Amino acid sequence: MSNASGWGLTARLVSKHFGALGDRISEAIANFDPETATEADRDRLVDTLRDTAQLLATARASFDKEHKDVANLQTLIASDERAAEKLAERLAAGTISEATVTLFCDELEANKTRLPQEIQEEADAKAYMDELQKIVDALSTQLAEFDAQARKAIQQLAAAKAQKELQELRMERQSQLAGLTSMKGNSTALNALTKRAQAVSNEAAGLRIVADIGQKPLDQQAELDAIRKSVSQPETAGESALERLKRLSGKTAA
Repeated sequence: MSNASGWGLTARLVSKHFGALGDRISEAIANFDPETATEADRDRLVDTLRDTAQLLATARASFDKEHKDVANLQTLIASDERAAEKLAERLAAGTISEATVTLFCDELEANKTRLPQEIQEEADAKAYMDELQKIVDALSTQLAEFDAQARKAIQQLAAAKAQKELQELRMERQSQLAGLTSMKGNSTALNALTKRAQAVSNEAAGLRIVADIGQKPLDQQAELDAIRKSVSQPETAGESALERLKRLSGKTAA
């Protein structure tokens, strides 16, 4: 059912039962565009859907009642038609009064006369219920389309933000690289740093030469002390206890 047409019967049916609400429902469906609708439009659509769903629930209850009335009346007529044959036998046998049979026949004829009207009322109730079901389906579809558009817009916004952050990060990295390139091209600063490093290295080398010169006499003196110490030690410095006893007793070691 398109938005541009098809709501004439709906508007008439709803207007007949609930006044201006029929126009509001048909206008809500016909004028709602999920791609351009706002949140306020969605709220109005939700309100209309809720009202229509309540009407549908009432219409279903009404149809169920009309359908039950028709079914009960048809069952009663069928039962009375079967009973009519037996009543004829009883009337012929004189076991039932003619007045009772006449009353029975009047009720059967009245029920048969009333049945078409009950069937029509059932059909009207079903048509009304079916139209309301179409309205609820249409409103539900439009609401789902709106929500789908909203989700799509949210996803597009998130993707756009991610792209923006990515481009900002790229620009930041480009700026950092540009700064490093600028430092590399600045020969004056680099030359000054290089010269300073060389000067410090030269100073360290000079200090090492001086330290080596000062260390040489100390190393020589330590060597002389070691020599003197080794000469001044007695020959018995490393003898064992047995060797010492033999030496003191005047016996030489074997």
